[in-house]
Amino acid sequence: MEKFDVVVIGAGPGGYPSAIRAAQLGAKTALIEREVLGGTCLNWGCIPTKLLLAGADLYHEVQHAERFGIHAEQIALDYAALWERKNQVVEQLRNGIRTLLKSNGVTAIKGTASFLTPHRLWIRRESEPMVLEAQTIILATGSRSVVPRLFPTSPRILESRAFLDQDRLPGSLLIVGGGIIGSEFACLAARCGVTVTLVEMLPDILPILDADVRTEIRRSMEHRLGIRLLCGAPIEEVREEGGRVRSRIGTEWIETEQVLVAVGRAPVTDGLELDRIGLDLLPSGHVETDRFLRTRIASIFAIGDLTPGPQLAHRATSEGLIAAWNATQAHPEPRETVIPSAIFTAPEAGTVGLTEEEARKQGRTIRVGRFPFSALGKALAIGRPEGFVKWIADAETRQLLGAAAVGPSAADLIAEAAVAVRSEWTLEELGRTIHVHPTLSESWLEAAHVGEGRPIHVPGDKKKTR
Repeated sequence: MEKFDVVVIGAGPGGYPSAIRAAQLGAKTALIEREVLGGTCLNWGCIPTKLLLAGADLYHEVQHAERFGIHAEQIALDYAALWERKNQVVEQLRNGIRTLLKSNGVTAIKGTASFLTPHRLWIRRESEPMVLEAQTIILATGSRSVVPRLFPTSPRILESRAFLDQDRLPGSLLIVGGGIIGSEFACLAARCGVTVTLVEMLPDILPILDADVRTEIRRSMEHRLGIRLLCGAPIEEVREEGGRVRSRIGTEWIETEQVLVAVGRAPVTDGLELDRIGLDLLPSGHVETDRFLRTRIASIFAIGDLTPGPQLAHRATSEGLIAAWNATQAHPEPRETVIPSAIFTAPEAGTVGLTEEEARKQGRTIRVGRFPFSALGKALAIGRPEGFVKWIADAETRQLLGAAAVGPSAADLIAEAAVAVRSEWTLEELGRTIHVHPTLSESWLEAAHVGEGRPIHVPGDKKKTR
């Protein structure tokens, strides 16, 4: 039986950085993964979808390049070639993780871990099983797609992982679920020429966003990409007939080549045998932790999608690094609470901190500084005038409470806003910070001026608060 200081279970975006950091801090560390390095994010999530979206966006841009004086004929998308490039990039990154683990002295083990005691693990492998002992164990097993029983088992009814595993796109697609995953896949498929219908049982798509941000994305999805959105009516019946899938929404039957189910993800705990060590799950299936990411068993930590909170790869990475620190150091650090989020729709959206709705529910009086890309030189120069950025600030102190961006490069732009919110900057401090001209990031400067009531590049508003 081999003994380790730290064992990390799960090699996704939370697990492998956690193992690397623990080893850097002097711990003898093992990383256990039952599938492949990189987890869902690298292999069937973040990276594959963003690569395919990049190809779809380029295809769409070339089709509409006349505005830049570029005339191209007989444009065609070879999705199989794009899909193969996706596989190559994923493999390159996976090999990079393998190299990083080796260079940091982490022992990588392929197998399925089960608890025998809070400090001892049984590892099932293709070769003979093994037992490991660890002073501290970090759980980073992530989540998987949920497919309700309503949907019959069929190769034409897919969740996101299976959809990304196919090297061709259907001619028509029904997407069930208007959250982040469903909306991103809808934009990907539509830009590649697929006829897309998206069904969301709530009144609108992307409910985590403020209404003005949702409206901007919805307008683009419906009018620019031709996606049909059916909100406020759940899907009630699904049948596969004659090589097609028929789905009933209310009294309407919709027939498509495939159905993509994107109604949410659930934490992965199967095989861990947590009940054997008395570690009970929350009703949601998550593992509960304190602010130092420690479970009720002091030697066991849990991070990422396994715990309640936003299901984001970068959140998992941050928590993995903090858990590694807390597992090896005498003075623990709390998890980060300012977590930016990005949605890679067309256009992109990024948020951080409080939304307007959340701030008002807390009884706060706020000031909102909103600046449209249609008034920004760089956005007009690159032909991307859609969308806006906005600050949400405390009306009295002017402290930045939150921000949102929707439009070109919104997922990158939100990083500046995250730094500002985490640093508790004010509108004035941001407004005095010089930004490079001409850039998209200038929009934050302009939005701060609007929030202060002294805009430069949009007409003034006499209202000081909103």
